[in-house]
Amino acid sequence: MALFAIADLHLSLGENKPMDIFAGWNDYVTRLKNNWNKLITINDTVVIGGDISWAMKLHEAYTDFKFIDDLPGKKIFLKGNHDYWWGTKSKIDCFLAENSLNTISILFNNAFVIDDYAVCGTRGWFLENEKAEDIKVLNREVGRLEASINCALDTGKEPVVFLHYPPIFGGTKCDKIFDTLLKYNIKKCYYGHIHGQKNIRNAFEGNCDGIEFKLISCDRLSFVPILIR
Repeated sequence: MALFAIADLHLSLGENKPMDIFAGWNDYVTRLKNNWNKLITINDTVVIGGDISWAMKLHEAYTDFKFIDDLPGKKIFLKGNHDYWWGTKSKIDCFLAENSLNTISILFNNAFVIDDYAVCGTRGWFLENEKAEDIKVLNREVGRLEASINCALDTGKEPVVFLHYPPIFGGTKCDKIFDTLLKYNIKKCYYGHIHGQKNIRNAFEGNCDGIEFKLISCDRLSFVPILIR
């Protein structure tokens, strides 16, 4: 059983918002499907790190979810900033069950054991947080991150953190998120959200204060899920 990850699928199979208009995204759904089928088996798990579907409401996301569900392996969904369909975990779980989307699970204040790793994480928030509303949202995200990490620690496995927003970009850190990773001695952190060659070049990948960071947005990975373990 292997663990893979990829973020920012930005599917719109039930909507009219194709990503093909952006450089490098031509025929991306077919490319993603073909790459996935070459790598992933039914025994593997793939973390999808946010911005999964352009759907505005949960029922509108069915076509995109069905596409993902039909791909090999189990999938763990993390919320992204464009996942407007995201409601409570209980509502999403009910929707998945009612529509027999049986290979999909939701990461939200919880953790999943995959062999020696415990998958945990949250959406995160902006790097710069000066407005009162941003600070409020950030504090909530820090609480969710800590809840998820603690669930991971309770399993006795090594926590591996997945975020949607980058906790570090260039020379700027989201201090509260970054300090939380340090507090719990996290060694691996994967994030999405960053697109376009210029932004990707400025993304931080590598070791910072003992934490290995990796950008896993679709275009960064050339639409190929990355092997975590």
